[in-house]
Amino acid sequence: KLAIDYWRLDHAPAFGSEEELCREIEESLGARICKNLFLANRQRTKFYMLMIPDHKVFRSSDISKQAGSSRLHFAESEYMEELIDCSSGSASVMGLMNDTEHRVQLLVDDDVLNSEYVGCHPCINTSSLRIRSGDIFDKFVKATGHDFITVHAE
Repeated sequence: KLAIDYWRLDHAPAFGSEEELCREIEESLGARICKNLFLANRQRTKFYMLMIPDHKVFRSSDISKQAGSSRLHFAESEYMEELIDCSSGSASVMGLMNDTEHRVQLLVDDDVLNSEYVGCHPCINTSSLRIRSGDIFDKFVKATGHDFITVHAE
């Protein structure tokens, strides 16, 4: 419906960007798979999906300030399942299509935003997609009714 081209690769479960399997997947995809971190404020009243390159580090104080939020931390998996219908290890920007109440704010590192392609899971960690960044942020995210805040991680 959105006329988004993608390339899909099915593989064994991939749980983190540090494992060797992820490097093999990236090589086959021709795109870096970014980290998708599901975060919440201390009160668990605001939720965030942070997309950062796998070589960058999540520093709560830096990202919280840029997001205009109290200190962010990793949200419990039950919130991720409830809000974006993804299980632990499968968080993905694709999950925003399941957030029909728009309770999750997308945060995108500028390096991800400026890359040619985004590598991500389609809400399950036994498959990976390569999609043009412009298609993700200009078509898909807009179609879900979400917007995003650009951040910069070190």
